[in-house]
Amino acid sequence: MNILLIYPEFPDTFWSFKHALKFIRKKASFPPLGLLTVAAMLPSEWSKRLIDVNVTKLTDDDLLWADYAFISGMVVQRTSAKHIIGRCSKAGVKVVAGGPLFTSEHEQFENVDHFVLNEAELTLSPFLEDLNNNCAKRVYISSNFADIQKTPTPLWELADLNQYASMSIQYSRGCPYHCEFCNVTSLFGRRTRTKTVEQIIAELDSFYNRGWRGPVFFVDDNLLGNKKTLKNELLPALIKWQGEHVPITFNTEISINIADDESLMQMMSEAGFITVFIGIETPDTDSLAECNKKQNKNRNLLEDVRRIQRAGLQVQAGFIVGFDSDTPSIFQRQIDFIQNSGIVSAMIGLLQAPTGTRLYERLMQEGRLLGQMSGDNVDGTTNIIPKMDIDTFREGYKKILKHIYTPKNHYQRIKTLFREYKTPKIKAQITFNDILALFRAIYYLGILGNERFHFWKLLLWTSFHHRELLPLSITLAVYGYHFRKVSKLHVL
Repeated sequence: MNILLIYPEFPDTFWSFKHALKFIRKKASFPPLGLLTVAAMLPSEWSKRLIDVNVTKLTDDDLLWADYAFISGMVVQRTSAKHIIGRCSKAGVKVVAGGPLFTSEHEQFENVDHFVLNEAELTLSPFLEDLNNNCAKRVYISSNFADIQKTPTPLWELADLNQYASMSIQYSRGCPYHCEFCNVTSLFGRRTRTKTVEQIIAELDSFYNRGWRGPVFFVDDNLLGNKKTLKNELLPALIKWQGEHVPITFNTEISINIADDESLMQMMSEAGFITVFIGIETPDTDSLAECNKKQNKNRNLLEDVRRIQRAGLQVQAGFIVGFDSDTPSIFQRQIDFIQNSGIVSAMIGLLQAPTGTRLYERLMQEGRLLGQMSGDNVDGTTNIIPKMDIDTFREGYKKILKHIYTPKNHYQRIKTLFREYKTPKIKAQITFNDILALFRAIYYLGILGNERFHFWKLLLWTSFHHRELLPLSITLAVYGYHFRKVSKLHVL
């Protein structure tokens, strides 16, 4: 059996980093972790080939070779997924689809032969058994949650690691919080399930032994979901692993209450974590209450961010406008918070209602839904009817983007970050591509770019005050270049 594992293309989004990747000669940010994990669950005697459309083309010869095409993706990859499925159908290749996109919207894909939905650890095996017995059904679902301590190590040998800016690894699934707009709990539950330390070390070794020395992204929706195992098991094991290898750096997603535990933040820094993404959403307490963001309420969010940065963890963050509680003042309040916090990578989106969320159900009952969400957090679209006047809403959103992504304000946030930021204990390894990126940044930003005055001013300031952060200043400058490109493409 010849199995073609196909990963759809990401559009030009905030997190695609397409405009930044060219500086380091990479084609995609992350490999398709889910598909590579599914590949490890397929019979070992089957022939497998990965086509990540983000790094290579899907050819007619690939389709001619394949008996089945396994496709997975997220909502933001919907358009590419439909195109790929159409090509497979035309070529007579049967399609098996799974992952968040199809779990949420499988009824929208009529040309898919088999849906293996929810968690593959539960639904893939029954499908494979039925396929072997020539009685495979169209849809396989499960309301249970998998024991991920039985999840195999992804088949990294199928991927060309040189094409990616970062590797991916997953320690846990699920989140203890239940934010109204978030579909994580509907997909993975509120009980945080974790892999064993042995699994994580084996996964790290699997791509480290293939020569990987770059960053690694822990894709957990909230790494702090099970604080006990994180602090007592995972972090000590990572600290030990780092001491036995050429150190590499980690980043992840986590909740704001990490700021409450100084020893935990220190352990994360010692383990190699240098960046954390936090869903701050809004400085407005009424909107936090509205969306059930309990973990962010009754806190000094600005001071929390600074405390995390002082621990050597750069904070990236997501923000949302469009809650029912929002008034026109929210736009300036978001701008002020972002600028004062020194959050350089600030993702601002209009409120959207994903399928399966409590927000989706509530707005459906209120008759305020406008179809499917795009899955892109910063494309200026929404699938809800806001309570705020729509023109005020859209103009206010544009105001935020125009302000925070302009070179002057972007570079100012880098300086604000550096005034608080503690240099990480483990630093990223400097590679040949990093050196090339420096020269490209000088050429595109320091010579050709409209921001060249701010670029050189930042480098000069950093050289005098925080010389050890010069590589990071270049990276964040390139991020700003990407953010401006994306915001102009979609909104401005």
